Amino acid sequence: MSDTPFGFGLPPEEPENGDEGKKKDPAGGGQGSGGQGGNPFGANPFGANPFGFGGLPGMGGPGGADNPFAAMFGSLNPNDLGAAFQQLGQMLSYEGGPVNWDMAKQIARQVVAQGTADGTKDASVGPAEKAAVEEAVRLADLWLDGVTSLPSGASTAVAWSRAEWVEATLPAWQQLVDPVAERVGSAMGDVLPEEMQAMAGPLIGMMRSMGGAMFGQQIGQAVGALAGEVVGSTDVGLPLGPAGRAALLPLNVEAFGKDLGVPSDEVRLYLALREAAHQRLFAHVPWLRAHLFGAVEGYARGIKVDTSKLEEAVGQLDPTHPEQLQEALQQGMFQPEDTPEQKAALARLETALALVEGWVDAVVHEAAKSRLTSADALRETLRRRRASGGPAEQTFATLIGLELRPRRLRDAARLWASLTDARGVDGRDGLWEHPDMLPTATDLDDPDGFVHREHLDFSEIDKMLGEAAKGDAPEDGDGKE
Repeated sequence: MSDTPFGFGLPPEEPENGDEGKKKDPAGGGQGSGGQGGNPFGANPFGANPFGFGGLPGMGGPGGADNPFAAMFGSLNPNDLGAAFQQLGQMLSYEGGPVNWDMAKQIARQVVAQGTADGTKDASVGPAEKAAVEEAVRLADLWLDGVTSLPSGASTAVAWSRAEWVEATLPAWQQLVDPVAERVGSAMGDVLPEEMQAMAGPLIGMMRSMGGAMFGQQIGQAVGALAGEVVGSTDVGLPLGPAGRAALLPLNVEAFGKDLGVPSDEVRLYLALREAAHQRLFAHVPWLRAHLFGAVEGYARGIKVDTSKLEEAVGQLDPTHPEQLQEALQQGMFQPEDTPEQKAALARLETALALVEGWVDAVVHEAAKSRLTSADALRETLRRRRASGGPAEQTFATLIGLELRPRRLRDAARLWASLTDARGVDGRDGLWEHPDMLPTATDLDDPDGFVHREHLDFSEIDKMLGEAAKGDAPEDGDGKE
């Protein structure tokens, strides 16, 4: 399976350590299509095989790279025809939103069942592994109490299999991906002249059904592949799992620490510290989740579809050859608008993610440095994994064309550490009370200037506004003084 599950180009940085990057698929997308430059989706955003049908478990065929249906149906073995046509029927009969999420979940679970490249198969989590995760999260929360003013955000600690991670995180993926997919679905209905749209209803419906299925295919493969590598529910810096549930994947935690030369209990504890720190932030900064997901949606609204290419594809579309739509999508219809609003949305999202990850990096290091002999090594391993475009970062980049630059992550961690020295734990964490109090991208370039700048106390302002509102309110329900 290609490591670019959504087909967009990978980040240009190569990992410094071969253990931290993933091998490029010579037959799949690889780094493939064009540089990143001002277009984060690359010159050819979908690569040679944009929807990855050839990667479906048990469905690869000799024509799979070029013909999604040949790849889906394999060699058309008569014994498989029934299942193949059933899947085709599901594709064409889908009437839901921009992504066929039932298909995405089905394929993600198939990918998980297939196992990872090293031959590791998913397995149910046993009682001993569950107990080890619960103990690690409990101890992690105890250590974090001394380095942050935010209380515990994990009401429960869970140990997930890869399949359980897929089930638990799909709602968050839906919230992330639907705004981008919606742009394609809307464009499919807009490319025909208005007077023709009524007559072409069945064709438009078929195209949207196919579009939803194709997005479902690629998202399912991506999420399934990611399930084989993530170690918790917050690897992309976003709360992908249910609120208040700190999660680790024992099988993947073991794989992560396999070649590090670090005791497995230290690896588990360090990763539990990161998971528990994320949970504190998302639980006790009530506006943060909406801020992050809103930034994703704001960026997605600025993505435009090259309607001239789509019009050409619709004009030439032969219903008996639905793969023509895939070929049209392959030509690079996604382009971010080069507008001040779009640039601001991207900057807001990049900065917010860097601040979240930088804060977690800083508080976890403070909690672990005097307790774990491997704290520095584990910190650097995770930083390099993020900087080199690890699997979570790559998948997130392919979803919305975003790369979290390594310099921003390290700068944010340094800024939070400086704030701790200058203002203490309470002063540092107090900045999360209001989004306008947080550092900006410019502040990351000048952390000293931000650290020593006077800041407004928004809690006092909110209190004053509340008291003023009460003073203006009528004394009785009739509106009379």
